[in-house]
Amino acid sequence: MSFLYYPGCTLKTKAKDLDEYAKKSAEALGIPIIEWEEWQCCGTVYPQSQDEIATRLSAIRVLDEARKNESDLLTLCSACHHVIKRVNRDMQNNEDIWTKANNYLELETPYTGQTRVVHYLEMLRDVVGFDELKQRVKKPLEGRRIGAYYGCMLLRPSTEMQFDNPENPTIMEDFLKAIGAEPVVFPYRNECCGAYLALEDRDLVQELSGKVMASAGQRDAEALITACPLCRYNLNKEAAEGSPTVYYFTELLAEALDVK
Repeated sequence: MSFLYYPGCTLKTKAKDLDEYAKKSAEALGIPIIEWEEWQCCGTVYPQSQDEIATRLSAIRVLDEARKNESDLLTLCSACHHVIKRVNRDMQNNEDIWTKANNYLELETPYTGQTRVVHYLEMLRDVVGFDELKQRVKKPLEGRRIGAYYGCMLLRPSTEMQFDNPENPTIMEDFLKAIGAEPVVFPYRNECCGAYLALEDRDLVQELSGKVMASAGQRDAEALITACPLCRYNLNKEAAEGSPTVYYFTELLAEALDVK
């Protein structure tokens, strides 16, 4: 099975490690991923207004490209996954949105949400399989206590994202077990880091991110993993001395597969 891969803007600038180690790991696992060279920014924030068509168009373009390639669309950044999956749901369920979008894009065949959007973690679970991943690990992360930080965008709204249980997710902990680490479950693992409020209310972001880091530290986590560049930035920015180090989950995957 091959995937059309959508990296998103930040993975080409500040979050290159998230992208680079995902590609190296996919190659090591024998999963063909093809990056569409003409991808555009997903829009960064999902548009709440039903009348807002323009900010949905770049997501629809890549969704339509995956449909034409008869492949699933693989995402990696939490924000990109959130936006693209919710726009895809709009195209499945909102006739006004898909009519206007198709008219604007002048697609030969109307796009109405045919593509399946898959996050990289879902690919590891459902295509590779965590049991198989465990067998492929060359350098298991034994003895390392690592917490999984989900944040908001992978999990909510749960009826649309359908990624995992929003109150008690397990996919990242199962991933950590597969690569040999000891998962640390901590209370604030699915709470918001403050996200884009960093642009206008630094104090609130400091408070929210500080609570996440303190919560993980109290459970003796030596590190955290995330799939979100903004989460990693906010958490590392507010990390006190002795706080857990925050990594992209693909960094530890590549380390365990010995491709880092």
